[in-house]
Amino acid sequence: MRRLLSRVITTFKPFLLALPYGRSRFPAYAADQLAYYQDKIKQVFAEVGKVVVGQQYMVNRLLIGLFTGGHILLEGVPGLAKTLTISTLSKVLHLHFQRVQFTPDLLPSDLVGTMIYNQNQSEFQVKKGPIFANLVLADEVNRSPAKVQSALLEAMQERQVTIGETTYPLDLPFLVLATQNPVEQEGTYPLPEAQVDRFMMKVYVDYLKKADELEVMRRMANLSYVGDVSPVLTKEDVFGVRGLINQVQISETLEKYIVELVFATRKPAEYDLAEFAQYVQFGVSPRASIALHRAAKAVAFFDSRDYVLPEDIKEVATDVLNHRILLNYEAEADGIRTQDLIEAILKKVPIS
Repeated sequence: MRRLLSRVITTFKPFLLALPYGRSRFPAYAADQLAYYQDKIKQVFAEVGKVVVGQQYMVNRLLIGLFTGGHILLEGVPGLAKTLTISTLSKVLHLHFQRVQFTPDLLPSDLVGTMIYNQNQSEFQVKKGPIFANLVLADEVNRSPAKVQSALLEAMQERQVTIGETTYPLDLPFLVLATQNPVEQEGTYPLPEAQVDRFMMKVYVDYLKKADELEVMRRMANLSYVGDVSPVLTKEDVFGVRGLINQVQISETLEKYIVELVFATRKPAEYDLAEFAQYVQFGVSPRASIALHRAAKAVAFFDSRDYVLPEDIKEVATDVLNHRILLNYEAEADGIRTQDLIEAILKKVPIS
């Protein structure tokens, strides 16, 4: 009997943890909004799929960032449709989009703008740069020097930029979607740790499946093929979805679980992970706790729930934590990856 009871508790524990929020907590007036926006999000995936084959995982992460106000860093080899996906998504969401190709000779003024002297009016006027957009694609972000990274950092953190002696607020929603290629190291600058930490998630973009690559080949064989998409959401809809995600409930037990996951990256030995302690130089910052909390709510919302389950946290844990953990050279020599540490943490840290 005791063994049977233990098995039942183990099976239903995730649902028991979320039991206080198992019934709808959204106000009655929001029920129609909930159904409306969840249907719209499905339409977003369908519209993007008209142009981009596969990569639903990347689109999902980009939408999580958009609806929770978090910047996204994409890493993958060239040719995996990172740029195409972002530009297509901007059309579907009907948001102002700008692309900036980061190069070694890029100047801060090329990004944020500059002051230009108007001879007719005998005064300086502001010429705003491409950073003044809702979605900014920073292509190959690690190819520009420190001054450009500093200008981008201000925009990401403060949602504002400084031109001359004047500070200008950026249009909301504002989201930086950056890409970098892992195989091209020549001519790159390592991103400052402070900037890397401000990306909510770092998403590794993998190769397509065989069936998806076959579909891409067939589409591109038709030289006249144009994947037209229609706008599905508006800027106001983005804020509407954000409001509903904010109302998604998360139990105190799961909030404490998030904190335990974060602390396990800083002091692995205290969580029965002594074999990793010698490899960790720095654990994640408190921004990781905030990002996990927000991202888990978005995952629950996408799954048509108004409460968070442990699986929602685990689903986004790797993307949120991976780029924030700094391992030492000893870890590199022994072939230890941050992914190995995260997997061990998710197995060891209990939900209590």
